[in-house]
Amino acid sequence: MQSFIELELLFPTPNNQQPTTINYHPTPNSQKMIILDGKKVSNDIKDEIAEHVKAMVSNGEKVPHLAAILVGTDGASMTYVNAKVKACEKIGFKSTLIDLPDYTTERELLAKINELNTNDDIDGFIVQLPLPKHIDEQKVLMAVHPDKDVDGFHPTNVGKMALDLPTFLPATPYGILELLERYQVETSGKNVVVMGRSHIVGRPMSILMSQKRKAGDATVTVVHSRTKNLAEITKQADIIVAAIGISEFLTGDMVKEDVVIIDVGITRVPDATKSTGYRLAGDVDFESVSKKASYITPVPGGVGPMTIAMLLKNTLLVCERRSSN
Repeated sequence: MQSFIELELLFPTPNNQQPTTINYHPTPNSQKMIILDGKKVSNDIKDEIAEHVKAMVSNGEKVPHLAAILVGTDGASMTYVNAKVKACEKIGFKSTLIDLPDYTTERELLAKINELNTNDDIDGFIVQLPLPKHIDEQKVLMAVHPDKDVDGFHPTNVGKMALDLPTFLPATPYGILELLERYQVETSGKNVVVMGRSHIVGRPMSILMSQKRKAGDATVTVVHSRTKNLAEITKQADIIVAAIGISEFLTGDMVKEDVVIIDVGITRVPDATKSTGYRLAGDVDFESVSKKASYITPVPGGVGPMTIAMLLKNTLLVCERRSSN
């Protein structure tokens, strides 16, 4: 089964914001385990952005405009792009969806990207992945102008991120940092294990959490499918970011007490008891791991909602940069 980023989805934390908690009783001594509620936090962020946009409109400033290119009819991609469009409507952004058939040629797609690069009304745009197999994804991502690359995937922006220079951060790692910061999860000096080495999540996550920043200053280890004695490594982790793409891979016997768990993955797992015929599961076996965790993200409702929220923050940032120039 193919794992994909969850479809749901630097403002200070409101002083009155309270984390969502649940009580778990593994022993007579009750242990409080805090759910990192990405859905709630993402809604708070979108509300904050909406207020910012209202102020921009009142001042006669340009409204942020986000565009998305969708090639083909992949169900997950269509759902995700539609969620972005709805989020734009909610917060007062302009949005444009460019829906192209799956037989679109690479040359035609690159021409459309160039059109958006030169369109002054569009502040930022994304090319929804995955693309049809006949199109070179790397060539496409390279074609997006770095100043409009709100996904943060262009090599220029990745390089700036690695050097801790101002740039667009990839939305999912950015969302994880924001979630940890808003819940005041201590990361400085902690042992962090990032499971997965993708360009979208694993690699940028490892870089960002090792940098001098809030939700950073950690000692980071990256593990992957070729790592030996993986469980021995995860058992030493204070914080685990699971983005390995294997359903319920991380189990309770692979973690220590009071671990912080960030579950990035989501997979459709066959389940005859569900009307849909499947249930959604992350890369973490929630049932066993949550018994040891101090903080944990749910699936769905954890990391996924944060991805769209941070994409919107990146779009707001580029709009403000362009307005000030």
